[in-house]
Amino acid sequence: MSLAQRERRALVETMLEVGPGAPTLCGTWTAHDLAAHLVVRERRPDASLGILVKPLAGYLDSVQAGIAQRPFAELAELVRTGPPWWSPLKPVDAVANLTEMFVHHEDLRRARTDWEPRELAAADEARLWKALRTIARAAYRKAPVAVVLATPQGERITAHKADGPEVVLTAAPSELLLHAFGRDEVRIETSGAEADVRAVLATDRSV
Repeated sequence: MSLAQRERRALVETMLEVGPGAPTLCGTWTAHDLAAHLVVRERRPDASLGILVKPLAGYLDSVQAGIAQRPFAELAELVRTGPPWWSPLKPVDAVANLTEMFVHHEDLRRARTDWEPRELAAADEARLWKALRTIARAAYRKAPVAVVLATPQGERITAHKADGPEVVLTAAPSELLLHAFGRDEVRIETSGAEADVRAVLATDRSV
């Protein structure tokens, strides 16, 4: 079973545990809204284009609002079973849904005040580090100074190049990945000038 599949199952378990009205780190979305988003993404390719194409965002919102009217348990089951055979995401589920399932699982976990990072297997952290490499430059493209992402073991990714000072963010790959996706509820260590660190942490990291 791929990490994406394991995270999918864990995400649904957490959804059912916290209930449809539970908050998430996705703005005003509840767990119910998050489930509707995932169903649209995997089962309504006509509408999910609005995630990337701004002129279609209104249509996406309309379709998602309609799907959100369905029972929470039904949506959770659709998320659990994954993309249907005809979905463009089906053959690439292990890759295309890895960060989606991991990040949204943590969106549910870390919306609670008592959250703690999970201890992931080394192989899973390595897989997330590989995924981080593909998005790091896009995530930190607006940073005002150079940004380096580093693990405690010494691996490094230059996320943004710039002349002058440098800020280094150090953490497990899972924490760095969440930060790259714009989440602030993470456990990371920083080094660099205080003002530069503040500027990097406040950077718009939307991918």
